[in-house]
Amino acid sequence: MSLFMDIHRGVDGLTAEAVAEAHRKDLEVQQKYDVNYLKYWYNAEDGSVFCLSEAPSKEAVESVHREAHGLVADEIVQVKEGT
Repeated sequence: MSLFMDIHRGVDGLTAEAVAEAHRKDLEVQQKYDVNYLKYWYNAEDGSVFCLSEAPSKEAVESVHREAHGLVADEIVQVKEGT
């Protein structure tokens, strides 16, 4: 499994509650695509959301978002954890 950071930009009407609900929906679907969402961060002022997950591919990460709530990422980047 690889680590991926997906980036959503300019999400209209972003609130803490909305992000938490979208994350909850991701968790409901993730197992179907062999994805494990680990954590998320957001900035309500500019509508940015960042999600960290373990997954077999970028496509799997995108599939979870698409099925769970339709808010696909603008960018998905494979990352490695630093020490």
